[in-house]
Amino acid sequence: MFTLHRTMMTAATFAVALSTVAAAQSSKEEEARRPKIRLRAQPQVVIAPARVTITAELTGGADDFAEYYCPAIEWEWGDETSSESTTDCEPYEAGKSQIKRRYTVQHEFRRPGTYKIYLHLKAKQRVVGSGTTTLQVQPGLGSGPNDF
Repeated sequence: MFTLHRTMMTAATFAVALSTVAAAQSSKEEEARRPKIRLRAQPQVVIAPARVTITAELTGGADDFAEYYCPAIEWEWGDETSSESTTDCEPYEAGKSQIKRRYTVQHEFRRPGTYKIYLHLKAKQRVVGSGTTTLQVQPGLGSGPNDF
């Protein structure tokens, strides 16, 4: 024998449920539009002191992703230093403005250690995207802890 249960759903409850589903769908669509940030150090293992090239690539996502259009770029080097740069850009136009897909910079690491390097894309001091990579700096000949 089967029992049939009826669930009473008010219009307000239905509207809230529908709104929740729409918000989840909108969030998924926004994530699909957001490019992924990948950081790479070249080379990944060096001998101190060493100048290393760091490349950030934005892959996938929309070419006109508004949050990544003309960001301030902040690098945290993991050696208690950081650097920041900005550029002047034309005002953003949906469907027309193109995000920059590649950022390259060099930094000198003078001491041995493992460094976690971060890139932050910022819009008006708010971090809108980040990427990270790790760099291993080996001691050079005669490089003791006090030689640098």
